Amino acid sequence: MTPTNTILVTGAAGYLASWIVAQLLQAGHQVHGAVRSLSDRTKIQHLLDLIDLHPGQLTLFEADLLQPGSFDTAMQGCTEVIHTASPYFLGKPKDPMRELVQPALEGTRNVLGSVNRSTSVKRVVLTSSVAALYDNACDVGAAVQHQVQENDVNPNRDIHRNTYAYSKTVAEQAAWDLQRQQQRWDLVTIHPGAIFGPSLSKRVDASSVAMMVQFLNGSFRTGVPALWLGVVDVRDVAHAHVQAALLPAARQRYIVVAKDLRLLEIAQHMHLGGLGIANKLPRSEAPKWLMWLLGPLLGLPRSYVARNVGHPVYFNNHRSQSELGLQYRAVSDTLNAHIRQILDDQLLVRVP
Repeated sequence: MTPTNTILVTGAAGYLASWIVAQLLQAGHQVHGAVRSLSDRTKIQHLLDLIDLHPGQLTLFEADLLQPGSFDTAMQGCTEVIHTASPYFLGKPKDPMRELVQPALEGTRNVLGSVNRSTSVKRVVLTSSVAALYDNACDVGAAVQHQVQENDVNPNRDIHRNTYAYSKTVAEQAAWDLQRQQQRWDLVTIHPGAIFGPSLSKRVDASSVAMMVQFLNGSFRTGVPALWLGVVDVRDVAHAHVQAALLPAARQRYIVVAKDLRLLEIAQHMHLGGLGIANKLPRSEAPKWLMWLLGPLLGLPRSYVARNVGHPVYFNNHRSQSELGLQYRAVSDTLNAHIRQILDDQLLVRVP
């Protein structure tokens, strides 16, 4: 019989974390799922369904990222912790410190404070992002083959410029600082690109749902900027976390990206025939001068347009395959499975 572990997953109701929970349960492990509220059944119903599907394996706990000690109870008896809980905004937050940086940075410190107080945890897996590895695409141009590597670090220290990337960078650095101060538990960080693929919940607040809806509802119909994204399936990112938690040899940082694509290429992988919706996908790239002119109206500062539009970015995912054993899904399968889930759950009409 395969040995089982007891593993805490923070932010368990989230888009990515739900798949991590599901894969751990499928493998027979005991899972402690930390969520913000146990009373909001609309946000945790898919987890309650997993409890019914895997009796006796999943226990839910209420925990607050900004409350020291909030994860102590949920962590009791756990040998691994997968910390995914962290906010994300497509747009510009009104209060960057309160909405993004504090939950990411203080949340990580509070979770690791609970790890330090536990006696059972041996490994922590932290969800970071490729955004913690580089600042602007133009900076990557000097790298070999325009490639971002796992030892790269985003140099930005301006909280008001790409606050999400700043929050992920400082949270990861804090985690490594805390890990180096002791010798009982080790740390692995996962750096996914833009995550797509079907969701286990019907929530509309996931950033991937919002971006997919923008493709489908015609928001980009007049053209998209020449921006590169590292695209990856949510189920593959979940698998990377599971492997990082359970494989003794897993170490340091892992870039988790299936394919590097421009926004227009992403649209070209989407197949809408027979789905009963009008094809409003973008069919061309907007010229950079137009994006520079209109960028501020679209939430893209001109400095961002200048430093990112038209600058290729690629990601070295070799170690995720050779050490974590990832075999990435085809991007077209990922995107079209996501589209079908959005339509089946009627999310296209629910997202403004």
